Formats: sequence, structure tokens, C-alpha cells
Amino acid sequence: MQPRRWQQAWREAVRDPRELLALLGLRELAQDVSDAAAAQFPLRVPRAFVARMRHGDPSDPLLRQVLPLDAEMRPVPGFGLDAVGDGAAKAGQGVIHKYQGRALLVATGSCAVHCRYCFRRHFPYAEETAAAGGWAAALDVIAGDPSIEEVLLSGGDPLSLATPKLAELTDALRAIPHVRRLRIHTRLPIVLPERVDAELTQWLRSLPWPVVVVVHANHANEFDTDVDTAMQALRDAGAVLLNQAVLLRGVNDSADALVALSERGLAAGVLPYYLHQLDRVAGAAHFEVDDATALSLHASLVARQSGYLVPRLVREVAGDASKRALTGVDHGRNRPPVA
Repeated sequence: MQPRRWQQAWREAVRDPRELLALLGLRELAQDVSDAAAAQFPLRVPRAFVARMRHGDPSDPLLRQVLPLDAEMRPVPGFGLDAVGDGAAKAGQGVIHKYQGRALLVATGSCAVHCRYCFRRHFPYAEETAAAGGWAAALDVIAGDPSIEEVLLSGGDPLSLATPKLAELTDALRAIPHVRRLRIHTRLPIVLPERVDAELTQWLRSLPWPVVVVVHANHANEFDTDVDTAMQALRDAGAVLLNQAVLLRGVNDSADALVALSERGLAAGVLPYYLHQLDRVAGAAHFEVDDATALSLHASLVARQSGYLVPRLVREVAGDASKRALTGVDHGRNRPPVA
């Protein structure tokens, strides 16, 4: 069988940091590449995403998200391997149950792009993947807890899985009466829009529940006409589209960049959802924006944009019963967790 278009694009992704820099006319930056960081968390970036980077610009916001640098290897107090308490919230094989009414399935460890700030860059995917064994352990957890009304697919990236594998899960979920919604957290429609093919949209149309697709774009330049086409196809399949972004130093830490992101997303049919303060995972400290700056930027968005274009500024704190909104009052990360 011939590989599908998206699978071929996946296989052709750039995996060598020096090749990436050569494609962008930035060979002189090779001295800044960290081989140690690339060995710990390998570079992977689809060529279509590379094509959206600005040629010759060492500060390109898309390049900054994927290029392994020496800063990743410097230990920083407060930055650890499990930044958001996934391990403590494990409820079964690849199942994370943090919040009332919903369970998250770590569907796979694979992703088409390796973002350097990824909060699961150290996650033990080999032992904790919900798709293992035909989803059996994950399904047992969901079926055994009537409070779980919403199933979230995450990863890695759940759309890294072939559509028949996703259908295997949803076919089984149909038999669980208390499941009422499906949410898919994915970066693939942004970085590899070819993934949104006819087979995927046919699967989405067949589902019996409301489906929310939460994509992940951090900068307006991540959108192009191919991404727009993918977003339209998802909407035509009945999905509600939301975007979550991470506030990243040197990427989107200006009011203009954040306004442009919301407006460009809306043009593609995607509403802003969350603007996350950085999860403090080891290797990502150089992306952190302090809370005072984050709050000031968010206030600028409120002043400049319609309310539906303003994402919620939040931080995920291990043990909390929900995402913690940053408001300028009692938003410290050391507050005792909610029981």
C-alpha cells in the first residue's frame, strides 16, 4: 500500500538542525546548535512548516520554537521533568484524570514537530500510552467512572495515529453511555495540514458526540492557505475549533504578536481558548515570560480586542482542580494545591 500524502510528508520532515539552518540561509547559526539537546529531544519539523519561516532571519518565531540550543541543557531551579503533575494524576494505562468530568488519554508519544518547550518532552511514553493493547486499559477506566462525560485525546499528538486506530477507540466509546463529548488536542493541522484528509473528516462526521478540536498555534505566521483549508475541512466535518497558545519569550511576547495570532486564527475559523504561562519543564526556561509581563500583555489584549478574541491567561498547577487563571491577585505558583 502506498503511504498517504500526510504520512509521506511526515517521513520527509527535517531532522538535522544544520540542514534546517541551511534551508533558511542561516548556516552561521550552526555554532549555536546544541548536539546534546538534540540528542536528548531530537529535532523534527515538517518541511511545510519550515517554508513558513523567514529566510535569513535568525529571530524567526517559528524557528525559535524548534531549534535545539545550549540553553536547554542548563539546570534551572524550579524546572523539572514533570511540570504539571501528570504522574500523580495517572488513573490507568495512558489515562490522566485531573479534572472533574473529563479524562485525558495520552494516545501516543509521536508528534510531527518537536517543540522545544513541550511540557511532555520527558514523559515516559514507552510505558504510558493509552492506545497500547487496543485501548483496553483506558476504556476500563472510562467505563468504570460514570462521572467522566468528556474524553480528551492528547499526546504526543493523537492525529499521529492512523484514522482506523482512532476509529477503534471511538467505536468502543460508543458503548459507554456516560461519554457525551470528545475533545482532540492536536498540533498536526497547523504543522502538517495534509493530515486533515478525507478519511479523517469522514471519521469525524461519523461520531455521535459533539467534537471539539483544540489546535496549537503560537504565532500568526503558522497559518497559511494550506492550514486555512485544513481548518475549513475540520469545520465542515462538524468540529468546533479552538486554539491554545503558550506565551513564549522571543516568539509571541508582544501585544502585537498576540493580537495578530487571534485575528489570523479567526480568519481561519479558529477562536482563541487559552494563553498558557510556560509549564516549567526542564529544558524550557529560556522561553519563560514573567507573570507581571504576562498580565500586562493580557491587559493590552483586553483593551484592544473584542472579548471573543481574548484567550484566557492561565497556568496549570499540579493538584489544582482546574487551570488557574492569572489575574494579578494570588496567582503564585507555590500556593498549596487543591485537594
